[in-house]
Amino acid sequence: MAKKKGFESSLKALEEAVARLEDGDLELEEALKTFELGVKSAAECRKTLDKVELQVERLLKQQDGSLTREAFDE
Repeated sequence: MAKKKGFESSLKALEEAVARLEDGDLELEEALKTFELGVKSAAECRKTLDKVELQVERLLKQQDGSLTREAFDE
């Protein structure tokens, strides 16, 4: 079973893909593979961030000490 990549490793893979593509020294096939890796890494980052956003929605302490949930809206 493959180990899931964490956010940091997905972000690093995305940054590396962007850097390689920006260099402009890749042949077409390698550029396409790098682009696909970057898109996949970006999707993994977005999925993780969406999940974290739902978790951040959470608990606010009220004056009486009770906790209430509130959506995370910026």
